[in-house]
Amino acid sequence: MSLAQPNYFSAQDTMDGEFATLNLGPTHPATHGVFQNVLKVDGERIFSAEPTIGYIHRAFEKIAERRPYYQITPLTDRLNYCSSPINNMGWWMTVEKLIGVALPKRVEYMRVIVMELARIADHLICNSVVGVDTGALTGFTYMFQERERIYEMYEQVCGSRLTTNIGRIGGFERDFDKVFYHKLRSFLKEFPARFDEFCRLLERNRIFMDRTINVGGISAERALSYGFSGPNLRAAGVDYDVRVMNPYSSYEDFDFMIPIGDNGDTYDRFMVRQEEIRQSLHIIQQALDGLPEGPFHADVPDFYLPPKDEVYNNMEALIYHFKIVMGEAPVPAGEVYHAVEGANGELGFYLISDGGRAPYRLHFRRPCFIYYQAFPEMVQGAMISDAILTMSSLNVIAGELDA
Repeated sequence: MSLAQPNYFSAQDTMDGEFATLNLGPTHPATHGVFQNVLKVDGERIFSAEPTIGYIHRAFEKIAERRPYYQITPLTDRLNYCSSPINNMGWWMTVEKLIGVALPKRVEYMRVIVMELARIADHLICNSVVGVDTGALTGFTYMFQERERIYEMYEQVCGSRLTTNIGRIGGFERDFDKVFYHKLRSFLKEFPARFDEFCRLLERNRIFMDRTINVGGISAERALSYGFSGPNLRAAGVDYDVRVMNPYSSYEDFDFMIPIGDNGDTYDRFMVRQEEIRQSLHIIQQALDGLPEGPFHADVPDFYLPPKDEVYNNMEALIYHFKIVMGEAPVPAGEVYHAVEGANGELGFYLISDGGRAPYRLHFRRPCFIYYQAFPEMVQGAMISDAILTMSSLNVIAGELDA
C-alpha cells in the first residue's frame, strides 16, 4: 500500500499556528515551467499548497476549431514538447478514425518506432532532471547526449527536432532512409551500455534513495480517483497502459512488459520510467526486425499530398494538392475519441466534426492537467525540497498542463 506523507500538523495548528506564505513559481527555475504554487509553510514544512495555472494558456482547442486538420498538428507539438511525435501520431490516428482510413502495416510499425523513441527521450529528460533536483548533475549531461541522438533521428525523418510536425494523415511524408536506419541501429547497439551507467549512478545510490523513497507518495485508490494514467499511475501499482488495454498502431504484435511500483512515491516513479526505457528499446528492436514491406502511406488522395513531380505534370494531382493545402478536402461529420499512451499517460483527442473544413469541437485530454490536481495532497507535510522532487517525478510539462 502506498505511503502518504506523515501528518505533522494537529488541528490546533490550523487554528492558532503561525504560517508563512511562500510563492513557489511561476518563474522559479526549480518549478520546470510557468506555473505557481502558493505554499503555506511552517519553517521548511508545507502545511498546504494552492496551484495556480494559466500563465501560458494559448487556447489551442479554440484555435484548432478555426484551422484545417493539417494545420492542427503544430499545435499538438506544443503540448508535451518533450515527446512531440507521440502527440502528432495521436492526432493523425484520431483524424484517420473519423475518415475511416485503412493503414498499411508498414506505416503502423514505422509509427511505433518513432513513438517509442519519443518515449525514451521524454523519460530520459524526466529522470535526469530528478537526479539534478537531488544534486546529481552528471547523469543529466550524460543522458542529454543520448537525447541528442534521438533528435538527430527525428531530423532525418522530418527535418525538425523539438516541435516535429512529423507524419501525415495516412502515414509519413517520406520513407525512412538509409541514414535513419544507420542512426537507429547505432543507437540500439550503443545506448544500453550508456544507459546502464546512468542506472548505476542513481538507482542504488544511497543519497538518491534517501531523497526519493517515501517522498510524494500516493495510493492506487487516490491516484485512480484523481484520474492518473501513465507512469505515475503504474508507479502506484495499477498496471494500466493504453497500448495494451486499447491497442493501436499494431502494438498487439509486440512483446513487452508493463512495469509497476508499490508505493507510488518519487523513487517508484523514477524506477518505472527507467524500466519503460528498457521496454521501449525492446519494442523498437522488434518493430525494426519485423518491419513489413509496402507503402509508407495509405491510399487517401483526398488527404495525402501527391508527389511534386506529379503536381507539376498532372492536372488531377494539381487539383488534389490545391484542395488539401486549402483545407477543402471533405471530412465526414461524426464524433470520435482516440487515445494513445503518451509519455505522461493517456493522451486523448475528442473530436466532433460537422463536415466542415475545421473541427466543430476539439478537446485534448492532457495527462499533466489531470494529475497535477493531486500535487497539494502529495506534498502536504513534506519539506519544500521534497515538493520540487515530487513535481519533477510527476513530470509536469507546462505546455501540456496549460494548453
